[in-house]
Amino acid sequence: MKLHKKAMRYQLLPVYSNQNMNEYLKELAGICGITKNLSMHVARHTFATSVTLANGVPIETVSKMLGHTSLKTAQIYARIVDSKISKDMNILKMKLNGA
Repeated sequence: MKLHKKAMRYQLLPVYSNQNMNEYLKELAGICGITKNLSMHVARHTFATSVTLANGVPIETVSKMLGHTSLKTAQIYARIVDSKISKDMNILKMKLNGA
């Protein structure tokens, strides 16, 4: 397995610029019939909220996966996931009721 060297860090996969990724996402959206304007910003936001936080991944882990140096940066995503609050409260309720 070849590792790509970039800025003295070894990465498993090549890293493309936002501009290139936005072009690829636009092309994929066209192929899939998606009318929403896809971008890396939208992709990162969706990954952070819908894929990870909404499925119980801790905010600290999400922060690391997104490459944030501060947990505060990732907490922006956590505020958006109101459905997670409801799920967490239901889990707490079951625990308190002895289920």
